[in-house]
Amino acid sequence: MLSRIAESLFWIGRYIERSDGTARILDVHLQLLLEDPWIDEETACRSLLSVMGSAPAERGEVITREDVLARLAVDRSNPSSIAYAMTAARENARRAREIVSTELWETLNTTGARMPRRLQTDKAHDFFEWVRERAVLAAGVVDSSTSRDESWQFFTLGRSIERADMTARMLATRSLTEASGPSWTTILRSCGAYEAYLRTYRGMPSARNAAELLLLDRLFPRSIVYSVASAENCMSAIDPRTDRVGHSNTVLRALGQIRNDLEYRPISEILGELPRYMHRVQKVTREASEAIRQRFFPTQAEPSWIGEIS
Repeated sequence: MLSRIAESLFWIGRYIERSDGTARILDVHLQLLLEDPWIDEETACRSLLSVMGSAPAERGEVITREDVLARLAVDRSNPSSIAYAMTAARENARRAREIVSTELWETLNTTGARMPRRLQTDKAHDFFEWVRERAVLAAGVVDSSTSRDESWQFFTLGRSIERADMTARMLATRSLTEASGPSWTTILRSCGAYEAYLRTYRGMPSARNAAELLLLDRLFPRSIVYSVASAENCMSAIDPRTDRVGHSNTVLRALGQIRNDLEYRPISEILGELPRYMHRVQKVTREASEAIRQRFFPTQAEPSWIGEIS
């Protein structure tokens, strides 16, 4: 497969998953700001921008929920926004048009055309729900119409790495304002994990069990361990060479280290330092992405945090 095609497929997967994860996180926290009058809105908004990797506001600038919505939802120039991710997914599909299915191209093209440029706060929930539906539709089109060859592996590799990163960001927001942050029930619902939790633990959510499901469950597709293992499987399928001693594959080494670190550490210890561990997961996903770029896409700079849309 051409490096150009593989790179586009990898980033289509990442951008689709990024738009879905960003919509879920914003939906939870903006709704929380509306419902809880005791939350310091500016502190919560600044923290949320920081967690999402958006450029921090200038000192002295007052940040409101409307600013967060504008920056992280519809700002096409902000690489952390939903609009940027969906537009970038479409641009990458255009570059790989000879291999991308007609259904996927039409899905991404329609999504980009319908993306609003302004968004009112009272319409935010409907917008986030629409984004999640479009992301699921795009991913479903790929899963149902793509042969399990290298094209599917690169798409799923990107999607899995981004999902691990987004789940880590979601869990990191739990500690932004511990006293009035989102409950574990809210976080589970935002990840589509509430029913899976009830079937697994058969009781009201507790911090230990909810964190265990979202971090360590090998059967739940949004857990960090599941996502990392999926990325490892894709990487092994793309590059099946095995080493007699250790791992020379830097991608597998980075992913394996964080998976083992989470799986073999007591959940109580992870919960005690949740922001630090989630920061490590995000760091590993960046390292893995950079290692993938150097190994398979060496001719271009990483298109993650640069403006690629003219």
